[in-house]
Amino acid sequence: MNDLFNYKRRESTVAHAGSTAIGGGNPIRVQSMTTTNTNDTEACVAQAERIIKAGGELVRLTTQGTREAENLKNINASLRDKGYDTPLVADVHFNPNVADVAALYAEKVRINPGNYVDPARTFKKLEYTDEEYAAELKKIEARFVPFLNICREHHTAVRIGVNHGSLSDRIMSRYGDTPEGIVESCMEFLRICKREAFDDVVISVKASNTMVMVRSVRLLVSRMEAEDMHYPLHLGVTEAGEGEDGRIKSAVGMGALMADGIGDTIRVSLSEEPEAEIPVARHLVEYITRRAGHMLIPGTQAPSFDWLNPERRSTTAVGNVGGAHVLVVIVNGTGRETADSFGSDTTPDYIYCGGAMPEHRIDGVRYIVDFGAYDGSGNVFPVFPSNAIPFISLVNAPLKFLVLQFGTPVEEYTACLKAHPEVVVVCMSNHRNRTGEQRALVHEMMCAGVSNPVVFAQMYSHDAQEKADMQLEAAADMGALMADGLTDGLWLMNNGGIALRDIADTAFAILQAARLRTSKTEYISCPGCGRTLYDLRSTIARIKESTAHLRGLKIGIMGCIVNGPGEMADADYGYVGAGVGKVSLYRRKECVEKNIPEAEAVERLLALIDSDRKARQE
Repeated sequence: MNDLFNYKRRESTVAHAGSTAIGGGNPIRVQSMTTTNTNDTEACVAQAERIIKAGGELVRLTTQGTREAENLKNINASLRDKGYDTPLVADVHFNPNVADVAALYAEKVRINPGNYVDPARTFKKLEYTDEEYAAELKKIEARFVPFLNICREHHTAVRIGVNHGSLSDRIMSRYGDTPEGIVESCMEFLRICKREAFDDVVISVKASNTMVMVRSVRLLVSRMEAEDMHYPLHLGVTEAGEGEDGRIKSAVGMGALMADGIGDTIRVSLSEEPEAEIPVARHLVEYITRRAGHMLIPGTQAPSFDWLNPERRSTTAVGNVGGAHVLVVIVNGTGRETADSFGSDTTPDYIYCGGAMPEHRIDGVRYIVDFGAYDGSGNVFPVFPSNAIPFISLVNAPLKFLVLQFGTPVEEYTACLKAHPEVVVVCMSNHRNRTGEQRALVHEMMCAGVSNPVVFAQMYSHDAQEKADMQLEAAADMGALMADGLTDGLWLMNNGGIALRDIADTAFAILQAARLRTSKTEYISCPGCGRTLYDLRSTIARIKESTAHLRGLKIGIMGCIVNGPGEMADADYGYVGAGVGKVSLYRRKECVEKNIPEAEAVERLLALIDSDRKARQE
C-alpha cells in the first residue's frame, strides 16, 4: 500500500524507447500524437517537429494498416536527418500483423489488448466456458510471443494500452464493464511479457470517465505488485475534449494518480493541435513533482478507508452540505455581486463576504461571514478560525463553518465537532504537499469517529494571464480528494486578477470532471489522429454551439470507430466517423443511423436529440 500522505514516486523498472528511458528514476516523460495521415511523410515530420519543439519527448503516430507502418521508416529517417532522436511510437489497433511491421521502424509500438487478437467489440452478451476462455488465452500467447521476439531483436519497446472503450466481448463476458475487466485485459498480456522476460514494457489503462480511470490504475498497480511486476505506467484520460474542460478533466484524472507517485509518462489528450498538449502536460508534471522531498506528514490511515474501492465518506448533512447532497461550491466575494456576476448554471452555493454582511443577496445563494460580523440573518452563516473554537457554542446559527488544518490539537477540535454536528469543516493547507496534508486531516477525523462534512479550501495566487495554470493546479489538487470520496464541497480561492465568474466556473468544472456534480453539457471528444475521418474541430464547435444549453446531456464526438461506441458507453448520444465523409449516430451504445453524409450529420444528430426530448415530454 502506498503512503497516502507523503509524496514519493512509485518504484518501477525502466523501459527503453530508443534513447529515451521511461520509469525508474527518470523524469516523467511528456508526449503527444500526430493528427496527420501517416502516409504523408512531409506532414507527419512537420507536425512531429512542432511537438518536439514544444517539449514532447515521444511522438505517436497511428498505423491503421501495413502501408502506414512501413512509412514509419521514411518518417523516422527524415526526423533523424534533421537531428532529432525523439522516439516514434506506432499506434496499432485490430491487426497484429501491422504491429509486427511497425516494430521494425518505430522505437515503441502500442497495442490494444481489446482488439489485438480478440475480434472487434460487438456489445453482445457472450458466454465462455473455462476451457473456451483458456483456449482464447492460448491464441493470444501464440500471436503475441512472435511479436515480442521481433521487438526484442530490433530493440523496440511495447506499450500495452487498454482503453475502457474497447474491452473485448470476451473480457466483458467474464468481468463486465468494470475496472476489474480493464485490469485483467492488461494483466493477460503482462503475464506473457514476464514469462518471456521482455522488460521494455510500458502500460496504460485509460477511460474517459476520470473516476473509472483512477480506480482502474490503482487496481492495476495493486495487481502488479501482487504478481511482482513493476512496469512503468503511461497516464491519460481518453476523449477529454478541448479547451478548459479538456484540461481540467485531464488534470483531475492524472493529478489524482500523480499525487500518489503513479505515472512515468503522460499524455494530455485534447481535441486541439497536438503541440498544444505539451505545455499542459509539462505544467502538471512540474506542479506535482515539486512536492518531492517535502516535510513529513505524520498521517494515519483510517481503518475504514479502502484506496482500491473508495466510497463517499459518510457524513451527517448540515443544511445542504454533506450527507447525500451534491458537493457544494464556495467562492470569495464582496457581498455586492448580482445574479449577472455568474453563469446561470454556475452560481455558487455560498459566497464568503469576509468581515461584513452582504449588501446584496442573490436568490438561492447563501453567504458566509466572519463570526464576529454575523448578526443572525437568514441565509448567512458564520465561519470560525481554529483559534476561535471556544466561541462556537456562543453563536446561535443552524450551520457554522470551522477552518482547520492538520496539526490542530486533535482532542480540542474533535470534542468540538462531536458536540456541534451543525459545524462544517473547512480543510485548508499551506503545505508543499497540500493533498497529503488535507487527506491526513480527514483521516484523522475518520479515526476519531467524527461525521461532520468537509469542504476543501484551495488557495492560489495567479494573475489573469495565468488562469489556465490555476485551473490545472486546482483540478490536480482536488483529483485524489474527490477520488477518495473525502469531500462534500470545494471552496476555490485565488489572490490575483482572475475574475470571480471564472473561479466559480472552474470549481463547477472540476466537480463535473469527477462526475460529482453536473452543471453543463459534457462533451466526450477524442483528440483526433490520422484515423479521423472528418474535420473534428469544426464539428465539435458546431455541436457545442447547438447543444451547450442542454445541461446534463453527454455527447460523444469520435473521429473513428476504434473507441467510439465503447468510450461513449455512458454518453447519451454519439457522433462517430464511419468512413471517409460518412458518420454514424448512436443513442448510447446503439447505432441508430449509419453512414450519413458528413454534410448532414450534425443536423441529423440535433434532430435525433430533439425528437427524443419531445417523445419524453409526451
